[in-house]
Amino acid sequence: MSKNFLIAVGAGLVCVAILLVGIFYMQKGAHVVVSGQILKVRTVPLSDSASLVVLDFRVTNPADYAFLTRKVTAIFEDAAGNRTEGLTASELDAQHIFQGIPMLGEKYNPTLIVNDEVAPRSTLDRMVAARFEMPDATLQGRKRFVVRIEEKNRGEAFEISEK
Repeated sequence: MSKNFLIAVGAGLVCVAILLVGIFYMQKGAHVVVSGQILKVRTVPLSDSASLVVLDFRVTNPADYAFLTRKVTAIFEDAAGNRTEGLTASELDAQHIFQGIPMLGEKYNPTLIVNDEVAPRSTLDRMVAARFEMPDATLQGRKRFVVRIEEKNRGEAFEISEK
């Protein structure tokens, strides 16, 4: 093969590679995904066999499209990795909980509820409150808490876990 032919093939491959990188770069915001972090965890015993957990978290939507929530769940994970879903409270219930249990302190953020929208390329601070049918001491010995957020339009679920 001639030297000119090899140079032409190499230049063509470089052009195709640049084109592919450009296409992938332009599509990076097309995939709806959320990420975040749990900022604060508060637990309080309700009885000998039940406890309440309030998780304040930050959620980020880096996509070019809005993220619409279908369901938000608080999950307890013990040291062995077993998971237990809590009974999630609505925004109105959360307001009553904070009024009725001063030990929780101040309610910093609104509850992330059904049909809440996380706008494109934005970050929100939200919370979720959930009741767990286990003593507070069990919750204190946790491996971590997880906030599971399901997307309404595509049905995908994303998890934000405690560090």
